Amino acid sequence: MVIVRIPDKNIKIEDAEEAAEYLSSIGIIYERWRTDNPVSASSTQDEILAAYSKEIGELKKSGGYTTADVININENTPGLDEMLNKFNKEHWHSEDEVRFTISGRGIFHIHPENSPVVSIEVSEGDLLRVPKGTKHWFDLCEDRNIKAIRLFQDKSGWTPYYVPEGVDRKYQPMCFGPAYIRH
Repeated sequence: MVIVRIPDKNIKIEDAEEAAEYLSSIGIIYERWRTDNPVSASSTQDEILAAYSKEIGELKKSGGYTTADVININENTPGLDEMLNKFNKEHWHSEDEVRFTISGRGIFHIHPENSPVVSIEVSEGDLLRVPKGTKHWFDLCEDRNIKAIRLFQDKSGWTPYYVPEGVDRKYQPMCFGPAYIRH
């Protein structure tokens, strides 16, 4: 279940409806998808995509997404630290970033133009749509494990454009609990 934090204001939102409402106010779309599908830890990408084909089809229509795949990251993923270093610095994309978490946990930080930084801890059943041009970054939680469906409008458009200000360095990179802002 999603956990939204606004660390600079010491606010924590754990109710899914309240979180969706707040995130909508800053341009982020959050939904809960069903998790009663027969997917397991050993399910293949094709099995996972088939299990969620209805939801993926609806998203493709509404957002202009053309492809979907499954990313499976864990502590045994070759080159994990190098991969994370591409995403754990503040950046934006020229297309939406869409993730549906199947298992595991991760944390998106969103840096809205006229609001404080927001962290969104996602877990099984959480769908997040970060609109193109939105400054953000992503980290894994302490167990370093996430499996998610990704949707793309055009895979070639999903290049990170890094933001030089370095706001990301001010925030804890993982989901470690209440001591959230680095001092």
